[in-house]
Amino acid sequence: MTYALLVFLLLPLLAALTAQAATASPTPATVTNFSRIAEAYVKLVLAMGQHDPDYVDAYYGPPEWKKQTQANRSLDAIALEAARLRDQLAKISKPTDEMERLRSAYLTKQLSALEARVHMLKGERLKFDEESQALYDAVAPGFPETHFQEILDKLEPKLPGEGSLLQRYENWRGAFVIPKDKLDKVFQLAIKACRERTLAHIKLPLNENFSVEYVTNRPWGGYNWYKGNYRSVIQVNTDLPVYVDRAIDLAAHEGYPGHHVYNALLEKNLVRNRGWIEFSVYPLFSPQSLIAEGTANFGREIVFTKPERLAFEKEVIWPAAGLDASRAEEFYAVQDLVKKLSYPTNEAARRYLNGEINADAAATWLQKYALMDEKRAKQATKFIEKYRSYVINYNLGEDMVRNYIEKRGGTEQQPDKRWREFEQLVASPRLPGDIR
Repeated sequence: MTYALLVFLLLPLLAALTAQAATASPTPATVTNFSRIAEAYVKLVLAMGQHDPDYVDAYYGPPEWKKQTQANRSLDAIALEAARLRDQLAKISKPTDEMERLRSAYLTKQLSALEARVHMLKGERLKFDEESQALYDAVAPGFPETHFQEILDKLEPKLPGEGSLLQRYENWRGAFVIPKDKLDKVFQLAIKACRERTLAHIKLPLNENFSVEYVTNRPWGGYNWYKGNYRSVIQVNTDLPVYVDRAIDLAAHEGYPGHHVYNALLEKNLVRNRGWIEFSVYPLFSPQSLIAEGTANFGREIVFTKPERLAFEKEVIWPAAGLDASRAEEFYAVQDLVKKLSYPTNEAARRYLNGEINADAAATWLQKYALMDEKRAKQATKFIEKYRSYVINYNLGEDMVRNYIEKRGGTEQQPDKRWREFEQLVASPRLPGDIR
């Protein structure tokens, strides 16, 4: 075969390979366009933070960008810029690479939510479900009162005695409060265990760490403030009694493998390794929050199976808290049922924000159907007033994350697969629409 004939025969193959390479990875022009849009998006989120102090939950990008936003941009200008950026994204050829495709969809959804938040700040009021769809790309299912009453009926025989079920529940669980002088010791033990178990499955940056602060007068029970460079500050609210199950719940949700791990992996994999600057800012009222809260809540289930958690708590947590570990099985037999009462918060928020009931009625609903005492119900109502439809991100988010991971084989019976699917989710730009 002559050289000329060989070249002739190989030309179609070379052309096909060239075309495939061109579609498999973004062109320099596409990368430049994405980078410009990403930078503009970050600056737009920072500008929104000047109007809405709760909007920017974390930022660790270039400090000068934050300084540049000190001169206020009007809400109308922000909305117009967000629409312009979405229009630019729509004109870019859709990438075939999965991560690039996810990036494009992420920016589009985040910008759409930003526009919706602008309209809310300008006085537009949406119905609860409309708002959650606009901000978080999801709508929580509705449940009738009979659904919650069935759960309460199952609790009745587990809490015998005089008075209402709520009164009996509060009297019963008073024996399971972590004393304030032992709270830090117990919480640090929970953090240590959650971190060790997470590190057995997920490789984290060597210098990752966080500090813990105990605070009061907050509408939430715990909060993770991500500072960048793989560092967080975790705050625990001590306004109300902290029950023994909250030690691992908070350590897992706020720390390992929850918010701290989520933010650290996004910084490492997307910001540093890929140069995707848009992930250096976290707008709270956005679809990203459903993934963040959903993975943090499901992380409690991943880091410990029920038998593992019970054994660890009986051996370590309960003795450190000075509690009677022989009652651990009794405690969780009740708490497992109480956990099923998470969706009443959505119903209270839905009715309250839709104008069907007032704040007092919302608190009363929570006392009756979520088994919250008066102080806790009022705190939850304050949370609803401040964060509105954000409440769906905890329960619906957890359910969506669990379903997504289990559909991909990450069941409790396949723990290694479960951890791998979990890591891939928290280290990627997936949003609610990607895990339905």
